[in-house]
Amino acid sequence: MNELVYVSGSFRPAAEATVSVFDHGLLYGDGIFEGIRAYNGRVFKLERHIDRLFDSAKAIRLQIPHSHAEVCAIVVESCRRNGITDGYIRLVVTRGAGDLGLDPRNCSRAELIVIVKASLSLYRSPSSGIRVVTSTFRRHSPETLSPSIKSLNYLNNILARIEANDRQADEALMLDVHGYVAEASVDNFFIVTDGALLTPPTANNLEGVTRETLLEIAGTLGIGTEEQPFTLFDVWTAKEAFICGTAAEVVPVVSVDDRTIGTGTVGPLTSRIAAAYHEVVRAQGTPINAGSGDDSRLPESLVLGACPTN
Repeated sequence: MNELVYVSGSFRPAAEATVSVFDHGLLYGDGIFEGIRAYNGRVFKLERHIDRLFDSAKAIRLQIPHSHAEVCAIVVESCRRNGITDGYIRLVVTRGAGDLGLDPRNCSRAELIVIVKASLSLYRSPSSGIRVVTSTFRRHSPETLSPSIKSLNYLNNILARIEANDRQADEALMLDVHGYVAEASVDNFFIVTDGALLTPPTANNLEGVTRETLLEIAGTLGIGTEEQPFTLFDVWTAKEAFICGTAAEVVPVVSVDDRTIGTGTVGPLTSRIAAAYHEVVRAQGTPINAGSGDDSRLPESLVLGACPTN
């Protein structure tokens, strides 16, 4: 099946899925996105992800040209049309085509794009653990840009990843402006201390859906959790560490800044959390191919030309 992308109000072959060179998402990074996963014929936490998409849009005063329910339906239909059972879904909302100049009033209508991939791999050997280095680039202060906004401007993160590449590492760990651990270049970060999970508060990093899912899972497993600031010393001396995100899932960290974490292998608590996560995501979610009585199928009015605005 040819890959189909939802763009400009219809599904188009990937080779024909384009946006204007005057789109402010391209010109200025003016837009937002979400990454979502499908497992076992279901879209995991679809509504939660779309909630966050609309929150990001509200924060930057971007009017998404669809209702919450319509966006959910477009995501599910994108999976159906691409024959997805397990896969990765990327939603992008740009400010839309306008003119040169930052003023968003130049853009008459936002653009929604939905891309679906059957697979996505971020790291070479995620199951055996990755090597991480601390970046010299700091995460933006919340006074500069809220980390809760999943914006299209990822240059800060990209510079950190380039630095990790130059140092032959798999991932970069970023600190905030005060020197506390924030997050990896595209993922949240956890360490294990004395049997408990410790993760930075969301004041300095993204409130990840995978992050909150793991905190929920830890509670059901009777594993203690704490959300508080911590330093590189805490990381270097941790018993275990891992990163997590929608695309990455749960990935063990076996070294940070050439310091071995724990035994240098995948730790028992990380293994336990990862196993439980894999069970949860494969058992829950919005069905992609529901019965004939399912009313979430995308209305034809949303795929035959321009979609109505709210």
